[in-house]
Amino acid sequence: MSPGGAVSGAALGAALLLSACVSAPRDAGAAEAPASAASYLTPEALTRIAAAVPAPSADGSAEQTSDRALSERYRVFENSDRWLLATAHADLDPDRALQHFDCALGVRFAGSATPRLKAVFARLLHDANAAAEMAKTRAFRPRPVGVDPQRASCQRSSAASRASPSYPSGSAAVGAAYGAAMARIAPDQADAAGAIGHQIGVSRVVCGMHYPADAAAGEAVGRAVFEAVAATPAFRADLAAARAELATVRAGGLTNPGCAAERAALAVALP
Repeated sequence: MSPGGAVSGAALGAALLLSACVSAPRDAGAAEAPASAASYLTPEALTRIAAAVPAPSADGSAEQTSDRALSERYRVFENSDRWLLATAHADLDPDRALQHFDCALGVRFAGSATPRLKAVFARLLHDANAAAEMAKTRAFRPRPVGVDPQRASCQRSSAASRASPSYPSGSAAVGAAYGAAMARIAPDQADAAGAIGHQIGVSRVVCGMHYPADAAAGEAVGRAVFEAVAATPAFRADLAAARAELATVRAGGLTNPGCAAERAALAVALP
């Protein structure tokens, strides 16, 4: 199958826009939690998670050379269906990020009243991104779009965001945390929910915003964050309410019209 997939890029874009999955691309810096978002984890817990992140591969190492070569192969997705999906995945705002899981769960979150689910995502966004940002301060690795200023990005990127650190990927950390949380909220679709969390990280590689190793390290951060979050009384208190909201959304019977296009885009083999 070609990188464009079985469904045209225009069709995918239209389907995702119909489902309100795509907002205007924002600046391509790290994901940011709302200023009012509370944290599940203490600063000390976040510091411990960040400290456990291994250093990025050294300049000139075989690992770095291999990682950069693999990143180059992801250029094949530029302007394809998978590229458009990556553009959608770049929006991790809790109000819209729930919709990334529509197809995995067979629902349509747009227009539904899900304040507790959004609150869970807001706190996870804060914690996963905070841990990744702490880890980034230990060593600077440039982004693919920073190494090559001519490389396309699937979202709006400023000179500052292109020059910002790439390792580990904060967006991949947030995506993995979202996926792990949704797997816990919807255990009957745990594998599908976790897979979308992973694909959010893959999308950062497709976008040229991160190298594959950056996304992998970010996912590890996100999983570690959620493991710690899941043990907190606050999350346990939120879990029942989040499941009740999901049950209400499911009872509504609506599904996302973009799911066939999403499946086609995700079916394309990666480099």
